[in-house]
Amino acid sequence: MVQSLNTKVDLVVKGTSFQGLNSYGEIMIGDKAFEYYNGRKVTDYIQIPWSEVDYVIASVLFKGRYIPRYAIRTKQSGTFSFSSREPKKVLRTINQYIPRERMVHSLGFFQVLKRALQARLQKK
Repeated sequence: MVQSLNTKVDLVVKGTSFQGLNSYGEIMIGDKAFEYYNGRKVTDYIQIPWSEVDYVIASVLFKGRYIPRYAIRTKQSGTFSFSSREPKKVLRTINQYIPRERMVHSLGFFQVLKRALQARLQKK
């Protein structure tokens, strides 16, 4: 059985982890870490202490009305992508532990195209 890193839990919400195959479970945000636990497989869990979080990246659509997914980039382990039923509530709770300047928007579709075209033109 996995032991939680948190001593106080602020939010528990159903969520999805996009590591390899999608897995469904619960996201727990507390005073010491962001934690994801799979509902069916006890060995499938992700625990990210707040000191390890580098950036929180949110995919924002329709000027903030819809947030389909968000990602947590860590200092050593890479990027972990998640979605949940109430992403705004999750991001507001994360904002209590991560400063606002380390929470960023992902690039939009046209921004990605623009950067790709600029990179092609610079190579030539």
